[in-house]
Amino acid sequence: MEVELGWLKDFLAVIDAGGFSRAAEKRNVTQPALSRHIRALEHWLGTSLFERNTHTVVLTRAGAAFRPIAEDILHRVAAGRERVLEEAHAAIESLRFAVTNALSITFFPHWFRQVQAEAATSMNLQLISANMASCERMLIDGEAQFLIAHHHVLAPTRLQASRFQSISIGEDIIVPVSAPDEADALKPRFALPGTTETPLPHLTYHPGSGIGRIVTGSLATKEQPAFLQPGFIGPAVLLAEMAQSSAGIAWVIRSLVEPDLEAGRLVRAGGPEWDISVEVRLFRPRARLTSSAETFWKYASRLSR
Repeated sequence: MEVELGWLKDFLAVIDAGGFSRAAEKRNVTQPALSRHIRALEHWLGTSLFERNTHTVVLTRAGAAFRPIAEDILHRVAAGRERVLEEAHAAIESLRFAVTNALSITFFPHWFRQVQAEAATSMNLQLISANMASCERMLIDGEAQFLIAHHHVLAPTRLQASRFQSISIGEDIIVPVSAPDEADALKPRFALPGTTETPLPHLTYHPGSGIGRIVTGSLATKEQPAFLQPGFIGPAVLLAEMAQSSAGIAWVIRSLVEPDLEAGRLVRAGGPEWDISVEVRLFRPRARLTSSAETFWKYASRLSR
């Protein structure tokens, strides 16, 4: 029996999605079909990859060991295909970016125009906007050449330094915001830190969100704890809208809500000690990319911070 690349993608999808049913949706296959693929992969390897006696997806020791191997195989296949196409001139080169949702709106358009101006040439572009987990997966699998995301030391990525490199291309601040108080529009309706008796309703991010990882990591290190009650879960733009409707407090990228803060639709929910300074970083594989991608990296590096 020969192993199929699709089985490796199914295996990694189960890990990323945290379960077989969600992985099947992501891979656009039925759950029974995906389960058969995983069993076939396990049969080919001669060992189980997942514990079958739990209600959650748990990797066996063999599964944990095989994970980076599967990632590397898929990346090498994608990189090899790209190199063949480049050498044969079989396709028009384009730059493929995976950009986290907030940055695709607030940062990427202006920054990309700056790089184009530095290079003094036009560039073909494909951009996919997704959460951090999905962007990481696309870069690891070779589906994207570059990844742009917020970065903080307290929220490490899955991109191993031995295989990927990055440069700083900007900076940002994550700020806690709330709707204004009805009695005093200059004050927040929900003010940090809250109390144990009256915790603040916390509007939080999906588990795959990079900003969510950063906020969680930063709050865990605060000497002064915030008393929060997790509530609504959603993407950054929706969390800002929910905060405006007095649903709770949310930590959001300042550049995303600057107009709302200036107009008074939102106010800061705490002082500067609750802000989180972050970098914007451009990631790429260490392996050689196409000539157009390498040229782009050269000019982007000149503008790096």
